Amino acid sequence: MTKTIVTGVDSSQTALAAAQKAAELADGIGTELHVLSAYSISASVTLQAAKSNNMGPGTSAAYQKLTDGYSHAAQEVADSVAAVLRETYPSLTVHASAVEGTPADVLLLQAEKLNADTIVVGNKHVQGISRILGSVARKVAAEAACDLYIVNTTQQ
Repeated sequence: MTKTIVTGVDSSQTALAAAQKAAELADGIGTELHVLSAYSISASVTLQAAKSNNMGPGTSAAYQKLTDGYSHAAQEVADSVAAVLRETYPSLTVHASAVEGTPADVLLLQAEKLNADTIVVGNKHVQGISRILGSVARKVAAEAACDLYIVNTTQQ
């Protein structure tokens, strides 16, 4: 029996569709659901470089404010999706978390940390060679140590 399901979300409709399927599965088998929103601070590498070059006393505070902003925004996304899922499935236990890293890495690492039995991802439509599965789904499929459920979000 599945004890824990994890899914990743961002602010896209396809992520919400995958999360809704994850909630449906979790509710159906009576397990808990972890909704994860990944954020990356790599976009602020330039600011970090400025910090390491001692460009001013406020730089460290500015960098911290920027990274806190990324974390807060990701947590808001996870909380918003979790709220929708709780409304639809009131008996379902849903945990919402923001985790630093790339989406695929966050799903893989958190699934391992939580001893998850299943990861639910969407097959977000992308162009080119990756179009059968999105890059997140491909990486998770290749590296997951647990079951993987891929939601057809291209028909949404």
